[in-house]
Amino acid sequence: MPKRHASAETNRSQVIADADNGEKERRMQQITAIGFDLFDTLITLQNLGYQEATDRLVHGLHAQELVVEKEAFLSIYRDTAHQFMTAARSDHKETHNRYWISAALHQSGHAVPPDDSRVTHAVEAYFSAFVDHAALLPKTLEMLAALKGRYRLGLLSNFTHPPAVYEMMSRFGLDAYLDVQLVSGDLGYRKPHGRVFEALSEQFGVPADQIAFVGDDLDADVHGARAAGLHPIRTIYAEAYKAALTTDVPPRPGDNPDPPVWRRIGQRAASTDHAEHDASNSQVNTIASWDDLLALLDIPPNTALAGGKLDAAPKVLDAE
Repeated sequence: MPKRHASAETNRSQVIADADNGEKERRMQQITAIGFDLFDTLITLQNLGYQEATDRLVHGLHAQELVVEKEAFLSIYRDTAHQFMTAARSDHKETHNRYWISAALHQSGHAVPPDDSRVTHAVEAYFSAFVDHAALLPKTLEMLAALKGRYRLGLLSNFTHPPAVYEMMSRFGLDAYLDVQLVSGDLGYRKPHGRVFEALSEQFGVPADQIAFVGDDLDADVHGARAAGLHPIRTIYAEAYKAALTTDVPPRPGDNPDPPVWRRIGQRAASTDHAEHDASNSQVNTIASWDDLLALLDIPPNTALAGGKLDAAPKVLDAE
């Protein structure tokens, strides 16, 4: 009797799995557009430490004759940034580094408004570290080339400073493949807010249920896309790729409340059992390579992707 019961349960589980797979296939067949997250989805940041970015920030302020004591200023800046980002994650209204810098300068004895050109210079100096250390994940352009013409392709990224995103897009050649490029810093809202996904749907010119969205972040990308009516695809490709790099230096948790890669360390540590359960739910497709994505979309293997495994060297921007 126990064996018969176990067999029945096994058959029942197989039927449920087959039904889930059939539903996945049906949903993928109706897809006409695909949106992508940027950080830890299409690109990653190689060996970028928080100290380098903040060193450039302080140097940028000094170059504009806004002299601050480095450690004291950065302590104030971190606290201020945390306050702004906590509010942004609560109401999903985007903030910007210029407000954090201005507020920190005020507390350091410099009454400088956020739109002051000196603050703009410091912001650019800070984000130059991101541009210099950005790396395109292996075979990303080949994957996009395989999708181009079959689907409308676009970008939807959470990032406070859009110019840095657009510079990376251009220098990596991503803008040749992505018809739509949306950044939270321009939209005024950030994922998982429904407005940003509505904007993506409007720009694509197709209804939400015809859009797949590929991203690594459980809350912003997976839950946000699903709540907006899109079909989420979670990617763990960058996570696996970075784990395989022996030269990768892990950042310190909580170093910076804004940059995506560092920010997500704290978010993942604080994720609830409910979120993890949702991520493992059979209704969420998960990919570990671009080959997985093509297979999910029932696209014949692209010979250009052959060899695009974790040992492939990423394309890194040359520092200027």
